[in-house]
Amino acid sequence: MRYPYEVQQEWLYRLIDTAKDTEWGRKHDYTTIRTEAEFKKRVPISEYEDLKPSIDRLRKGEQDILWPGEIKWFAKSSGTTGDKSKFIPVSQESLDECHFKGGKDMLTLYCYNFPDTHLFDGKTLSLGGSHKEEEGNISIRNGDLSAILMENLPLWAEFFRAPDLSIALMSEWEEKMNKIAGAIMNENITGLSGVPSWMLVLLRHTLALSDKKNLAEMWPNMEVFFHGGVNFAPYREQFNEMFKPLKVNFWELYNASEGFFGIQDHYGRNDLLLMLDYGIYYEFIPMENIEKRDVALSLREVQTGVNYALVISTCGGLWRYMLGDTIQFTSLNPFRIIITGRVKHFINAFGEELIMDNAEKALSAACERTGAIVAEYTVAPVYMQGDAKGAHEWLIEFERAPENINYFTEVLDNALKAQNSDYEAKRYKDMTLTLPIIRSLPEHTFFNWLKEKGKLGGQNKVPRLANNRKFVDDILAHVKQKA
Repeated sequence: MRYPYEVQQEWLYRLIDTAKDTEWGRKHDYTTIRTEAEFKKRVPISEYEDLKPSIDRLRKGEQDILWPGEIKWFAKSSGTTGDKSKFIPVSQESLDECHFKGGKDMLTLYCYNFPDTHLFDGKTLSLGGSHKEEEGNISIRNGDLSAILMENLPLWAEFFRAPDLSIALMSEWEEKMNKIAGAIMNENITGLSGVPSWMLVLLRHTLALSDKKNLAEMWPNMEVFFHGGVNFAPYREQFNEMFKPLKVNFWELYNASEGFFGIQDHYGRNDLLLMLDYGIYYEFIPMENIEKRDVALSLREVQTGVNYALVISTCGGLWRYMLGDTIQFTSLNPFRIIITGRVKHFINAFGEELIMDNAEKALSAACERTGAIVAEYTVAPVYMQGDAKGAHEWLIEFERAPENINYFTEVLDNALKAQNSDYEAKRYKDMTLTLPIIRSLPEHTFFNWLKEKGKLGGQNKVPRLANNRKFVDDILAHVKQKA
């Protein structure tokens, strides 16, 4: 926090020096790079498709390609336009210097804010995925990052985590839920850690199988939920309802298969401290220049309130890798950020440039005004046809539906206008866009849809915003089929 620029520069040179004898390092002549400017000039910005040929070779057992030494683990995450899944190399350095360091700092920062914590008097329920052997190479494994971390955790950490690894790493999601529920309902659970959407499913399932009336009766010492992976705003009220009458703390993280990036460092703030000493060198592309790959800024050049695409170079061998997430800085001393969405997860069908941050805040406003609680949602455009105007179609699964869906729609629309001037302009007198179309879906629709697609658990998430109607039409077809 005190020496951000020096720390970032030190890590850049350390990364370059460590990788100078790899195939990638030789190709870009890392031995002669002396400045940040030279690094940016010599090394191109990459997306997964650009690095995929090298990653495929690593998965077959080749070494010293992107990072020195053998890479035994690959974190499997949601796919790209050309592939169902991405496989992110996880080196021993990225485990030690990044992911595990982030976990320790998470606990340290939480304890600093709550010095009287009783978190370690019980166990933390960690909800993760699974891993498997790489086809054709039994020494290499791939799977969810959460499973890779659990498999490699030091022995002492197992004393504070539930359930047992034999259950936590099971691959079949529904059988796994039953096993986890049976294993944890009689434990003294003081903390939770996982993706909010899947944690909700597990908690409801566990409560249904128990003889308890509520979670407070099952786990009276529950204290904190460490969460990340998706925006928490739509889930907060659902968790508050589940935990009543307990007052459980919510502590946010920003971690992904590619690295551990941010941690909430003060209770009550909604931004995250950007962690600068985790073996990651950061760059930032203003979204207005996203097509210009030569305008990536260093930490010294960023400003608050600007939407940036995140670019990272890591101790796992990702070089100037465009992560796909967008962030804004809320503070430059220290550097704090909020996650605003995805580079490709936005709606710009009519020039409205609606990002996830707009959608999440508008949805929260509509829920607050109407008393509604949203379980899951997705949004896509309704394109103009003939004389018909365009619109945004929202498929929402309500935990608690609003009494008046028209009023909910009106509040949502006004909140979007207040946040996004482009959206407001397109809504002017319904000239381009008409009111949003809200479709209330039956209970468990998104869960059943993900199950049908074979995407239960792990890193799988409901898509939020899209410029095409692929997901919306598929979900509507699923609902119609089940009706």
